[in-house]
Amino acid sequence: MKLFIFSTLLSTLFLAACSNSGSTTNTASAQNDTTTSTAPVAQTKAAPADGIINGYLQLKNALVADDDKAAGEAGKVMTKALNAFDKSALSADQAKVYNDIEGTVKEHAAHIGDNVGNIHHQREHFESLSQDIYDLAKAVGTGQKLYFDHCPMYNNNKGANWISEVKEIRNPYLGKSMPDCGSVKEELN
Repeated sequence: MKLFIFSTLLSTLFLAACSNSGSTTNTASAQNDTTTSTAPVAQTKAAPADGIINGYLQLKNALVADDDKAAGEAGKVMTKALNAFDKSALSADQAKVYNDIEGTVKEHAAHIGDNVGNIHHQREHFESLSQDIYDLAKAVGTGQKLYFDHCPMYNNNKGANWISEVKEIRNPYLGKSMPDCGSVKEELN
């Protein structure tokens, strides 16, 4: 029950941060309304990492909209979620995965938050961050259905992955230039 209350509180904080971050974010939110509004509705149960994953999804949606300012804010939201995360709810195996990725997730989130005005650099960090968030979601589970997506064209056709809360492809690496480039590789529950 404490975990549910904690997750609900974190989700409320993230939503409040989104609505207070200015007109650019509001534009991105309006463009991503279907994505943002389906995340809480699709939740089936609380999971320990929901606050971190919700921050990641906010970041992904900002990059889809080519909104470096909202991406920077989402990076800061993720950093706050990581700092507030309670590892005591994790099993020993889950805690090991979390401990292995915690430092790099904080580093990538901080770089994204500090690099407003350089969306290319934000996307570079998002690529590495996405693998860590995938590992976290696989280890601790999620409170919602997520999709592990792949873009074959990013980074000179080397490709990159990301996690989404909607099945429809909304590419954070190519943004508005190629929003539907990619495919779903896996469903995470």
